[in-house]
Amino acid sequence: MTAVLSFDNVTVSYDRHAAVHHLSGVVRSGSLTAVVGPNGAGKTTLLKSILGLVKPSEGTIATSLARADIAYLPQQADIDRRFPLSVLDTVQLGLWPAVGAFRRIDGSLRDRARSALGAVGLVGFERRRLATLSSGQFQRVLFARVLMQDARLILLDEPFTAIDARTTADLLAIIGRWHDEQRTIVSVLHDHEQVRRHFPETLLLAREPVAWGPTDAALDASNLQRARTMAEAWDEDAPVCERSLA
Repeated sequence: MTAVLSFDNVTVSYDRHAAVHHLSGVVRSGSLTAVVGPNGAGKTTLLKSILGLVKPSEGTIATSLARADIAYLPQQADIDRRFPLSVLDTVQLGLWPAVGAFRRIDGSLRDRARSALGAVGLVGFERRRLATLSSGQFQRVLFARVLMQDARLILLDEPFTAIDARTTADLLAIIGRWHDEQRTIVSVLHDHEQVRRHFPETLLLAREPVAWGPTDAALDASNLQRARTMAEAWDEDAPVCERSLA
């Protein structure tokens, strides 16, 4: 498979301290990859650097895709649900990369948005306000918005946090369909057993890459212990390019 993303010695820093340190590797077209690691390991920062929201302080991130071909589902905690948008309006925002700010949303596009809501089990929720939804219902809305984008690369940040088992199973099924369609999915996750069951490839990150490859090998006991040790030993006062461990 060809590479959709490539990282060449990438370091991403905040206030001159590395959040992601010396990452090299590729994400192959059509792959399904989990990004795991301890809290503060740089997982969300990595997704934001792919999107161009955070620029690498060293190295390069290369992709063959246009920005409209990349969909991003952020953590729920990053979204203010008090804004008075309806469920249907929120899903239609997934059209923005393709139609821009000024093209009218016509009947066919609204029908697409309703179909996306049907695909995530929210028929009849079109007029509901976001603030009235449960966490699981809101996550289904966000997945419907991603469906609208019809993107080739899908970035998911903790998509199953604080939602019920049935919703998790339904959303995992959607991810499985995306994979069957040869879309490329990169998802930040914390449940290692879930990763082992559903994600064939894993990047284990502890600010520095610990392992990247088939999930069973990446998440073996020695790699997980090394990731914990690296996270505990990280020196916030160290210079940018001084590694935490030899």
